[in-house]
Amino acid sequence: MRLPELRIGHLVAKIPIIQGGMAVRLSTARLAAAVAEEGGIGLIAASGMTFDELRQEIRLARSLTKGIIGINVMVAARQFIGLVRTAIDEGIDLVVPGAGFSRDVFGIGKESGTPIVPVTSWVKGAKIAETLGAAAVIVEGKEAGGHLGTDQPMRVLVPEIKKAVKLPVIAAGGVINGRDIVEAFKLGADGVQMGTRFAASDESNAAPALKEFYLKAKSEDVVHIKSPVGLPGQAVKNPYAAKIIEGTVEPPLSCDACLKHCARNFCIIKALIRAQQGDVETGLVFTGEYIHKIDEILPVKEIFARLLNEVESIHT
Repeated sequence: MRLPELRIGHLVAKIPIIQGGMAVRLSTARLAAAVAEEGGIGLIAASGMTFDELRQEIRLARSLTKGIIGINVMVAARQFIGLVRTAIDEGIDLVVPGAGFSRDVFGIGKESGTPIVPVTSWVKGAKIAETLGAAAVIVEGKEAGGHLGTDQPMRVLVPEIKKAVKLPVIAAGGVINGRDIVEAFKLGADGVQMGTRFAASDESNAAPALKEFYLKAKSEDVVHIKSPVGLPGQAVKNPYAAKIIEGTVEPPLSCDACLKHCARNFCIIKALIRAQQGDVETGLVFTGEYIHKIDEILPVKEIFARLLNEVESIHT
């Protein structure tokens, strides 16, 4: 099979692969640029960044590639609109809002001509997004890492949403190898989003200890935690995740009020930062359901080469 181009608004990606925007600070300029340079779409994870930090990341990515660079940002973040406007001011190619739904972002995108590509896990959400002017939708199933909006698999959601909208549909959740990509296209997807595979790459901003932790993860280690933002989250079980599940995690001593709504049972931003910095004991390690399929940390260029070889070897 040969993969088609992915068209989102005026953007054309030669390879229909979007790299998931993994926060906090896993998906930074180096990773996004490496993916864009291979013909995919690279996303900088803006959640948890200051406006100045986001500007610097976008500028760095632009210095590394002429490819397509976007941002992923949590709607649940208090600075959501400010981060979106900052990225648009810097000339970002597209915006991917996740972990919630915002109507306001579509108007901002329309003003600047910036494609808005929301993450959704339900038919109604996709239809509303289309009505509001979305350029495409990322359809995320329960296999995805991080915050989840459904208990339904991607393989069920993609055909349903593809029938319901005329927008490009990007399949997300559980896409690790070439066979998964081919299956997503058979389901009607126009592209795929891959997070976990790129978290375990050379260019990922995860600390070496976190990357090694990924490689040791088994399928039975993947658990669900209740996030303070009000959504379930998929993570690798470690002592900190166990405390969240048991309800024995200590609440934060101070709060930066970084989220619009927060249960404040623990600070998710700080927990994710600890993991990104290599603390796999007291950090929260978000992951996709199929982390156990990854057994090597590879450069992005090699990941793309292997994916395309696997896809081309499959006769459909």
